[in-house]
Amino acid sequence: MILQIISVVGALCCLVPFVALQFKRMNSTDILYTSLNFVGSTVLTIVAIIDVQYGFILLEGVWAIVSAVGVFRSFTAKQY
Repeated sequence: MILQIISVVGALCCLVPFVALQFKRMNSTDILYTSLNFVGSTVLTIVAIIDVQYGFILLEGVWAIVSAVGVFRSFTAKQY
């Protein structure tokens, strides 16, 4: 049950910025957008590893890596 709740939170971290992007409420280069994608995909990768779901490990793992690059670029492009 706890793993399911964690999965839903991870999915929401990916879905909320996606929906906000589609409705032009967020920019894909915003630190919040990339950070939420990174956190959500990392959480879902961990859940997929625990459940031994190879397809989701691949999907979410790559998503996490690409999102990490986005977070890095956001930090280097803007000085916070």
